[in-house]
Amino acid sequence: MRMHDATILQGLRTKYGTLQPIMDERLRRQWAATEALALGWGGVSAVASATGLARNTIAAGIAEIGERSRQTTPAPPSPRVRRPGGGRKPLTETAPGLAEALEALVEPVTRGHPESPLRWTCKSTAKLAEELHRQGHAVSDRTVAKLLYEAGYSLQSNRNK
Repeated sequence: MRMHDATILQGLRTKYGTLQPIMDERLRRQWAATEALALGWGGVSAVASATGLARNTIAAGIAEIGERSRQTTPAPPSPRVRRPGGGRKPLTETAPGLAEALEALVEPVTRGHPESPLRWTCKSTAKLAEELHRQGHAVSDRTVAKLLYEAGYSLQSNRNK
């Protein structure tokens, strides 16, 4: 591996520090790849050392740049940063029984007119999340609120008289 001198590494740190706040992950990957390619042999290691980015992240950027250069007609840039399907799956998919457990907790204290589609609960989302934790479901009160909303519930706060 060719050692790059301290001035090159410091220059990379300065550039990265300046651009980092405005770059999304794709641009960060491709910028690092461009810098590594410009440095030549050992460039990936030098850029990784200067920026703290993983070597495989920089390698992925190099692959993206190479793929784009092989295209005969350049495709317009996609607004997506990640491939479709990326990111965390919803808890209802990864935690089987969560929706049913929540419904079982809420059902006995559900309020609403029998002919109206609107239902509500008087239990707080924090108390529901606490009870779900006791049942073995790792869920926050915000997630409980979201799940209740998706199930057609309205959260009602206490009324001060």
